Amino acid sequence: MKVLQINAVGGISSTGRICFELADYLNNNGHEGYIAYSTGYHYYKGYKIGNKFDTKVHGLLSRIFGTQAYFSKGATRKLLNYISNLKPDIVHLHNLHSNYINLKLLLSYLAENDIPTVITLHDCWFYTGKCTHYTLDNCYKWQTGCGKCPGLKLDNPSWFFDRTKKMLRDKKTLLERIPRLAVIGISDWITNEARKSFLASAKILTRIYNWINTDVFKPVDGTSLKKKLEIIDKYVILGVASGWSNRKGLDKFIELSGIIPPEMKIVLVGNISKKIKLSQNIIHIPEICNVSELVEYYSMADVYVHCSREEAFGKTIVEALSCGTPAIVFDSTACREVIGPGCGLIINEYDASAILKAIAIIRKNGKQFYSPRAIEHVKNNFSHNIIFEEIVKLYKQLADHVD
Repeated sequence: MKVLQINAVGGISSTGRICFELADYLNNNGHEGYIAYSTGYHYYKGYKIGNKFDTKVHGLLSRIFGTQAYFSKGATRKLLNYISNLKPDIVHLHNLHSNYINLKLLLSYLAENDIPTVITLHDCWFYTGKCTHYTLDNCYKWQTGCGKCPGLKLDNPSWFFDRTKKMLRDKKTLLERIPRLAVIGISDWITNEARKSFLASAKILTRIYNWINTDVFKPVDGTSLKKKLEIIDKYVILGVASGWSNRKGLDKFIELSGIIPPEMKIVLVGNISKKIKLSQNIIHIPEICNVSELVEYYSMADVYVHCSREEAFGKTIVEALSCGTPAIVFDSTACREVIGPGCGLIINEYDASAILKAIAIIRKNGKQFYSPRAIEHVKNNFSHNIIFEEIVKLYKQLADHVD
């Protein structure tokens, strides 16, 4: 079976690593895995879509006209030519909302050629007008048609126009034309949300969790890293994100840094605007793309705190658990799903004091109280080998589907 994945990035960030790992599995197990991506690391069976200039122009036009994935026609036509020559059995779509592809050209081609198409919902963009998340805005207009969008200036912002009604209508029309469409929700939460949308008409709509490579994400000795960071005698609170904002919980970490005792230290991994001032209780590490280095950070932490309340899955939570570090999450979206019994704590109050109380409980019990159960929970529910088999089974089911 020949599978082409299309994603904004290759090999970097969570979705980029996901694409590489799935392609590697396919290539090592009797199939053919290819990746088309806009930016990131080169893959030996890869195709680079467009260039930096094209994405810059697309991003500018998107902001001016208020529509995303309506430009990059030249880059998309070249991609379609590549697909035509490759003749994949399955096209697997990941994130398409990074100003690099023309959605109408791509989806129309897949529909006209009856290519079995899989969508993975890494966020909510596919079934909303433009939003990747909407719960904090308490906006569910995507169920009735969008418009008057409260998130117009978020994610990929529109400077002038609200085209969310049009974008939602166009997505519905284009996706419903694909004869063999499968939709994967990466948690029960987002799968159930998708069932309330037009995606409910897909041939297959199912939950398949994101995976963790448990051969890579496992406990390692973090002593040398703690020495390097000069926190050998500190109780380490870790947070990880590609980029930090208040929607990711940065404001809560800043609040937390003002009330933790002297023997504690917060380490935040991920990009933070230079305009934001952090206290001396926070050590900031820019985004880490090297997985081995990331594993060392997860392993050296005493507790992982996830302050984001909007997650389709929460991969960093599971990565921390797989490295034996207990996690604290909020009872919202998919965050609650990934915490198994004895793996950490789920809290309801969204304030720094509640976080500190939860940290105190985990500290009292000790990391080793949680580690064995956290590691076992990940192996039983999110192991890469288990999830890969589920995805290949879905590919075969979709490819064999006949109306």
